[in-house]
Amino acid sequence: MRSTALFLALAAAFPSSFAAPVAGTRATLAILETTDLHANVLSYDYFKLAHDQSFGLERTATLIAQARREFPNTLLFDDGDTIQGTALGDYEALVRPIGCDETLAVYKAMNRIGYDGASIGNHDFNFGLAYLRQVTGSRFDVPGLAQQAKACAGPNFPLVLANVYSVKTKQPIFAPYRIIDKTLQALDKDGKPVTATIRVGIIGFTPPGIMAWDKRWLEGRVYTEGIRETALKYIPEMRAQGADLIVAVSHGGLDNAPYSPQMENANWYLAQIPGAPIDAMLTGHSHQVFPNEKSTVAMFNLPGVDKVHGTVHGVPTVMANLWGKHLGVIRFEVAHDGHGWVVDKAQTKVEARSIQGVAPDPEIAKLIAGEHAATIAYVKTPVGSSEERLSTFFADVGDSAAVAVVNMAQADYVKRYIAANLPQYAQLPVLSVSAPFKSGAAGPSDYTDVPAGPLALNNAADLYLYPNTLTAVKVTGAQLKAWLERGAERFNRIDPARSEPQELVNTSFSGFNFDMVTSPEVRYEIDVTQPVGQRIRGLAYHGKPVVDAQEFIVATNNYRATGGGNFPGLNGSNVVIASPDANHDVLIAWLKQEKTLTRAALAQQRSWTFAKVKTAGPVVFHSAPAALPLVQQAGLANVVLLKQDDGSGKGFALYSLDLSR
Repeated sequence: MRSTALFLALAAAFPSSFAAPVAGTRATLAILETTDLHANVLSYDYFKLAHDQSFGLERTATLIAQARREFPNTLLFDDGDTIQGTALGDYEALVRPIGCDETLAVYKAMNRIGYDGASIGNHDFNFGLAYLRQVTGSRFDVPGLAQQAKACAGPNFPLVLANVYSVKTKQPIFAPYRIIDKTLQALDKDGKPVTATIRVGIIGFTPPGIMAWDKRWLEGRVYTEGIRETALKYIPEMRAQGADLIVAVSHGGLDNAPYSPQMENANWYLAQIPGAPIDAMLTGHSHQVFPNEKSTVAMFNLPGVDKVHGTVHGVPTVMANLWGKHLGVIRFEVAHDGHGWVVDKAQTKVEARSIQGVAPDPEIAKLIAGEHAATIAYVKTPVGSSEERLSTFFADVGDSAAVAVVNMAQADYVKRYIAANLPQYAQLPVLSVSAPFKSGAAGPSDYTDVPAGPLALNNAADLYLYPNTLTAVKVTGAQLKAWLERGAERFNRIDPARSEPQELVNTSFSGFNFDMVTSPEVRYEIDVTQPVGQRIRGLAYHGKPVVDAQEFIVATNNYRATGGGNFPGLNGSNVVIASPDANHDVLIAWLKQEKTLTRAALAQQRSWTFAKVKTAGPVVFHSAPAALPLVQQAGLANVVLLKQDDGSGKGFALYSLDLSR
């Protein structure tokens, strides 16, 4: 935050600072955004126990400092999913919970950088309301939480969230919005330096799906309202209170499906609210870069979306990727007409700046050195061993060993639970479904990669990334097939007759939604020459075709079982086990029980292959450049390395897949 000394210096430099703006006064104001930091304070991978220059708030801090030197006036906001996502976040929440008088490591860094405000993402609820209340320094008045004598330590900047309400008070649990009086270094109509005040309102939104995804923490305590309805309620109020500019800090992406109050990515509609519209949208949740003229992501190619200039229905919009990999920048040129500030829309510029090649701010690492060292010591705790290297480098083309380990642990847990508690389901087959959570979305280092040999907690966290809880659902054979069909949307449709290269993987469909069964009892093929919804062939259980009415118990996680990812038939209504145990804790306990993962056991855990087809041209995909030895280990004789560098500038290699073998 701005110091008193700096404020006095500015006042001295601009002696008419407290005068009301006069007509013709003009200024440049840059709105800066980070989003989906997921507790990545440092450029350090706790899974690999190695530094990684491709992410980290300590590097974004350098970009922020550069932007502040470039623009005379800036405001910096964060779009949420801030406190969860790394072993550091888990350590402070679960292993050695911080005290009421302590500040989270990520908030320490953000305080030093000088954020002006932030909103709350869906993953910020993952550790429960009591923890969120504590670390944000809030005073939630909700059922089931004892009243505090005082607020705990939290960030030094306001947090806003408009669409999550207390069941008890019927009021938002955070301030729905905040109006910030920003002192501008400006020029008057004669070009003379002056200072003037602009009132910038920020309003926060989070996906309503939190009520399903974190039901165990939130049910009976809070409720959500739709993002569009909430905006229509509060934005006129913000204008009435004098907001010159309104910035929506909305943790979500874009979707033009018919509007629903439960819509996860409602910002396409938020940009269209009538009356006193918003002036800018800071978005996130989808882990993408916007604007990006080369993007093939469906949400950025919707009607009304300008992916080159960064607008949605004319509203300047930015999405700054994830993990601090980018800084979002919206530059406004504003002028005062004697009545209020007016934005020169023709001069507005939106961009997402990459941290690639940017040095870290050394003060950030010093600030959280103790928490960082303690986290490293924690993740080195041994839990077992593996004879096989477990990775997701080739999970998209059939190497499912890393996913199979998760599935084996989940299925074992559910079988034991049913035997002890649910005899009515004892005769039903138990399967497990999981996905490759890390599949290159954040770059060539963003893959699960667990070396053969001893397994420690960091390896288990690498195999299961999220703080989900284990959940089991009862499904029919038809629903199981539909589930797998949805996962098979990970692939583009391949035309066998095309001679030019065809991309296998649909990168707009997240790898963590590529759910797969990995079991010696189940077999199926994925036919990528067929349209979406018609790709699963030969689904069989114990060698017999699965029929529509057949019933299964399937182990998964609370996110998927309650609608996350929009899988058909999964909306929470068919849950038979809602375990309080986190999936990664289930995995850790199973690894300790098994002690050693043998090569022979892992080799049996493979259920799916691609349907064989001869193609006229190559079918290509991208993965890490040093991963070729794993192809042979996985038995993927139909994969060939084409180029060590695919030319994208991101560090990926280019591979081909022979679908006829």
